[in-house]
Amino acid sequence: MDLTGARWKKSTRSGTSGGNCVEVADNLPGIVLVRDTKDRDGDTLTFSPSAWRGFLSVAKRTA
Repeated sequence: MDLTGARWKKSTRSGTSGGNCVEVADNLPGIVLVRDTKDRDGDTLTFSPSAWRGFLSVAKRTA
């Protein structure tokens, strides 16, 4: 899968000290990508848009 066009955004919930940060790319068709900012070359989680919306819905309720 070609991810070169991914536009990464740092989560607004990430810590300000740089220790607990994730980035999300939701601009590619049919997928949402999530990665750890401390290991940008490491593994990337891939979600369908509907699964990502479900995750966000649960996360917002428990925040």
